Amino acid sequence: MAKIKKDDLVQVLTGKDKGKRGKVLQVIPKNDRVVVEGINRVKKHLRAGQFGQTEGGIVESEAPIHISNVAVVDPETDKPTRVGYRFEEVESDGETVTKKVRYAKASGKELS
Repeated sequence: MAKIKKDDLVQVLTGKDKGKRGKVLQVIPKNDRVVVEGINRVKKHLRAGQFGQTEGGIVESEAPIHISNVAVVDPETDKPTRVGYRFEEVESDGETVTKKVRYAKASGKELS
């Protein structure tokens, strides 16, 4: 199970974009890959479509990168960290309910 989710702020650990940060746009669990905003930009040459449906030219977009090459940024220390899970007891309507919570391992602070 991927510990990185959509809309997480992540930092790239390796590759040509090492050190850059961005928001996760898409998670592809089947291939263990993520698409990060502004990271791994590639240019694709498109041919014009028939009857003027699509315009040809060079389109730039983000390509997926492997999930092991990014780390979630800790909201407290502002550094990359690992993600863990813990179970917390929460009271709702007079009942105690066990809730699974993601947290940053470096600071122990809960992630949204």
